[in-house]
Amino acid sequence: MSSLTLTVLGSGTSVGVPSIGCDCHVCTSADPRDKRLRPSVWVRFGGKEVVIDTTPDFRYQMLRAEVPRVDAILLTHGHADHILGLDDLRPFNFKQSGPIPVYGSAATLQIVRRVFQYVFNDEKKESSCPKVVTEEITGEPLDLFGRQVLPVPLLHGSMPVYGFRFGKLAYLTDHNRIPAESMEMLQGLEVLFLDALRYKPHPTHSTVDESLRIVEALQPKRTFFTHICHDLWHERAESLLPPHVRLAYDGLTVTVDE
Repeated sequence: MSSLTLTVLGSGTSVGVPSIGCDCHVCTSADPRDKRLRPSVWVRFGGKEVVIDTTPDFRYQMLRAEVPRVDAILLTHGHADHILGLDDLRPFNFKQSGPIPVYGSAATLQIVRRVFQYVFNDEKKESSCPKVVTEEITGEPLDLFGRQVLPVPLLHGSMPVYGFRFGKLAYLTDHNRIPAESMEMLQGLEVLFLDALRYKPHPTHSTVDESLRIVEALQPKRTFFTHICHDLWHERAESLLPPHVRLAYDGLTVTVDE
């Protein structure tokens, strides 16, 4: 039986938790589950190592989780908290002696090429820079090292973004709406990760109550809320959730047998 393992590298929002200059109960909490780096996960299957999103915390996330190599990067979208760690792929390039495929929508890859123009221009390089090969996500299933990965269209405010389904597990972050056709793509899950920023409404992120309604509609066996801001104190917030819904935290590891 094959298995897939996902480790949460970061469960926080765009500014992380604790938030700079904040002395609220969550930002000063001693509970390690309240320390949240920017949102990213590490997926392992068939001897391959895949990271979803290269956050500004990418270097520390790789060191802390002891990620041995990176065989591919999947990008959900082009916001700063999801791409700015791309330059720190260089040590993996040195170790692996080759470019790393980076998958993203046309709009996401356009942002990446603009922000990291020195990676993609034809100028002679005087120092090292990341070596990547960009692969456009069109919405069709991806063949990733022999495994089918399904890009799931979502809306992050008015911005189209992607979540990803790996067999019985799906990872969705930075969304406030899941289109009906995408809900159909998310049936029959064992594990589901959902954006649940806070309790108060937000124009581009799902709230705890909104994500609970998604859970009710999809009925996955287990759900983990992620992209969490400092409004949610882990211990208190989790005590108010159904037993099959938990808060993600940095270092959480989930394995799905397939």
